[in-house]
Formats: sequence, C-alpha cells, structure tokens
Amino acid sequence: MGVTFFRFSNVGYSTQRRYVSSSTNKGVFMFSKAAKWSIVMGMLVTGCSTYVAHSPQYEMRGRMVSQAVPAPMANTARYEHYDDNPIKQVSQQPLATFSLDVDTGSYANVRRFLNDGIYPPVDAVRVEEMMNYFPADAKPVYVAAPTSQPFAVDYELAPAPWNSERTLLRVDIQAKDIKTADLPPANLVFLVDVSGSMDEPAKLPLIKSSLKLLVDELRDQDRVAIVTYSGEERVALPSTAGSDKSTIRHAIEGLDAGGATSGEAGIRLAYQQAEKGFIKGGVNRILLATDGDFNVGISDNKQLETLIKQKRDTGITLSTLGVGSDNFNEAMMVNVADVGNGNYSYLDSLSEAKKVLNDEMHQTLITVAKDAKAQIEFNPQRVVEYRQIGYEKRQLRDEDFNNDAVDAGDIGAGKRVTVLFELTLVGQKAAVNPLRYGKQKPMEGKSDELALINLRWKAPQGGDSRLMSEPVKAAQLNTAFDSASQEMRFQTAVAAWGQKLRGSSYLAATSWEQIAQWASAARGEDSNGYRAEFIQLVKLSGKLAK
Repeated sequence: MGVTFFRFSNVGYSTQRRYVSSSTNKGVFMFSKAAKWSIVMGMLVTGCSTYVAHSPQYEMRGRMVSQAVPAPMANTARYEHYDDNPIKQVSQQPLATFSLDVDTGSYANVRRFLNDGIYPPVDAVRVEEMMNYFPADAKPVYVAAPTSQPFAVDYELAPAPWNSERTLLRVDIQAKDIKTADLPPANLVFLVDVSGSMDEPAKLPLIKSSLKLLVDELRDQDRVAIVTYSGEERVALPSTAGSDKSTIRHAIEGLDAGGATSGEAGIRLAYQQAEKGFIKGGVNRILLATDGDFNVGISDNKQLETLIKQKRDTGITLSTLGVGSDNFNEAMMVNVADVGNGNYSYLDSLSEAKKVLNDEMHQTLITVAKDAKAQIEFNPQRVVEYRQIGYEKRQLRDEDFNNDAVDAGDIGAGKRVTVLFELTLVGQKAAVNPLRYGKQKPMEGKSDELALINLRWKAPQGGDSRLMSEPVKAAQLNTAFDSASQEMRFQTAVAAWGQKLRGSSYLAATSWEQIAQWASAARGEDSNGYRAEFIQLVKLSGKLAK
C-alpha cells in the first residue's frame, strides 16, 4: 500500500492536506492565517507506515525520512488578569457593591480546555460565570415580588463544606420569563468574522451551524441581516424577514474564510444595518461571532469599547459569541459585550450553540432589567468578615449604587443570576485580627438580620432606576451543609471547583474528589445532562492537575 495523504497543521497556519505516491519528495506551503507570509516544508517519504507528531502536527501514511519545520508559533490567546476578592472586615467595609453578571462564556471555554487535555489558564476561570451557567434543576421558591418587578430574590445560608468556621450566603436572582407569543419583534444583525484566522472547523463552520439554529427560532415578524468582515467588510444579506428562512440559511452557508481582520469596520457597518432596520419597541441586537483576533483598524480593547459606547444609547445592543482556541481574544469578547449592554457566550460545540441560541434564546436576546446592580450591607453585630466568591471584574464603588449614570449588567428574560459570599459570623474564628484602635469590635446584638440585599435596576427602555430590598434572616441558616437545598449544594460545588481551578488557598485542603461528591449528591433530575457533565469535568480537572 502506498502513501495516501499528509495532513499538516500548526498554530497560526491553515491546515493543508497533500496526496502523494508511495515514494515522493513533496513540498508543502503553509500559509499564515493572517495571509501575510508563508513557509515551505520539505519532506521525503518512502514505504508504508503511520506516523503522528505534535507541535506542529503531521498525520501521514508512509514512513518519514527527514523533515524541516519551523518552531511552532506561540499561542496568543488573551485573557484579562484579575486577583481574587480579599476578605473584608464588616466593621471597616460593611458594603459589597457590584454589577450583576449574566455571562456564561468562561464555563464553556474552560470545558474546552479540559476536553482538549489542557489545564485552563487561571485568568480564563471566572467563578460567577460558572455558577450562572446552570439553570435551576427544580422550580425554586422565590420571595414574592410585585408584578411590576422583573425578577424575584431568594437566599439561603449554610455552613461552608470546606471550612467549619465559615458560613455561605447564596443569593439567587431569578428574572421573569416571557412567553414566545408575547416577545416583541426582533431586528437582528449577524456580524460574522470571515478572516483567515477563522478557517478552522471549530471556528467559522461551527458559527455557521450555530446561526442556523437561531434561524429555526425566528418568527415571521423578526428580521435578520448578515454583515461579514475580513480584509474588507460587506453586507452578505440585507435585512430579511424571518419567514424567508431559506434565503437566510443560504446566505449563512455561503460564508467563507480568508484575509486579514478588520473588526472595527465590521462593527461600524453592523450598527449601520441595525439602525436601518431599527424596530421601535422591539429587540435590536447585533451578534458578533469571532475569535476576536482583530489585526486591521482599531484592535485595542479600550478603543473598541469607546466605539461601542457611542452606539449603545441608540437602543441597539451587542452580544458576542466566541470560538476557537489559539489567538482567541477573550478579553475583548467580554469587555465589548459588557459595553454593548449584551452578553458573552463561548461556543465549543454545536450542543453549546443549541443551549445559547435555541434553548435559552430569550435570555440571550431579551432584556428585562437594565443596569442591574447589587449592594449587600452586612450587619456588624452578626457578621465579622465576608469574602465575595467571583465577580472580581464587576466591583463598583459604594456610591455607584445610587448613581444611575454608572453602567451595569443587563439581565435577560428567564435568566438566573447567582451570588455567593463566604461569611465569618460572630463566634466563628476570624481570619483578620480586629483593630486595636479601629471601630468598635463586633458584638452580637438582638437583630436577627445578618445582611440587607439591595438591588437596583432600570426598565429596558431606560429611565430612573428602581430599588428592591430583602433582609437576610439568621433564622434561615441551615445547621449542616447536607441539610441545605439541592441548588445550594450544587452551586457551592461549582464555586468550589472554580476556586480550586484558580489555585485558591481557601480550597487548598479540599480535594477534587470531595467537590465531585458534593455535586453528585446534588445532581437532582438533571434533564439536560449539564450537571452530569460538570461532575466529569471536576474529575478530569483532578487528573490534569497532577
């Protein structure tokens, strides 16, 4: 049997396949995905055997005699660095103020790393996005809320399973869902990166399949336009009625990758198309699908954010769909979605695309609360210290809570947002010594309140913010972690996993096996299989961490 083919792939190059005879001297051109330069690989092959190498990768049927290859290009994926939230003394800082977060991209991206056999970078792990990934397994009981409010609040207290001297406070914010029949018409613009860097199976082909899933959900009153960008930007499909699904699918199928990446020009053109098709009182949203590897025009995150800030007051929002691994600019994807009053999702598979664009379409596209913020006030007579788990990038100044000019998170219809605090109650061993000359030392008082949950938000169309408050009662404290609700125990396992992936010292004595056990005991019905998958990811994390 002679040689059948060679497959050459390397970071930063387009994949090449060459069919050859049983004995040949074959030259292979590997083109840079930026389409600016190329290299040549020379190889002499004889006989019939199998050889597989890595970095760069060759898959050959034949026997390799010699090779000349360049050093592999470095992975240029970009993640924004942040430090974990510190422990704070209630006597000094009784307020925790932050923007609510609805993104879930970190979970899917970390899953992709683990499934590829790679332990994820610390800065790719954002605990709040991991907790927010999972829908409630059972219908929760929420504090009754007036119909004028877009969400309801629930909270729960339980001992921390990783430290007997700590108590966990979980705050759940559940947005009200909207029936499909009651949804306003949508004016959508698919902004698709078709540059050379997208020429990989896990990039443009995945995006095309993903967008087709969203097309299946379109109603006759909805409209879609498609804008593409590479070396140049163009309108691949003018605004088209949702009833004409075949035309929309055909336009998606015709997308091909090649050239440099002018993301700035593409964003400008997408906003122009969204403005042309603007629906007053409807959903006007741009979906930016890319690996974020902008290399022409504005490519600096801050400059891109400034561009989008200028557009968000028009009523057009922008969400991002991230794909790929090498050259993936997650920092840009997250920040652009935040500034665009949208959300960030990462697509590592078609099943994840179905979750984001089909099963949870309302959450992705429909905003029910704008500029949503939280401010938790802790009672120094009951709580000595607190540590917020996650939300490091969402912290606000205390005075920002009442300032309606400060931008914050937007919550989608039916979305659940989870917030977790680790508390040191009066009587538990504190991590920080009390100040000798500071404010009065904490002492147990008669109040049954541990904290006060304050939420502030605006209606989707803007206007003045509204305030909602809910006290946290000490009487609600579960005496044991095992007696806490299924949701509390599962979300605690997710938070523990995220912290351990980040190398948190607070979880140093906690094993991966313990986290998997907590999650398994709280798996519940798990009709969509997300929790079973999570348990396997925890176990895989433990193996890769060794």
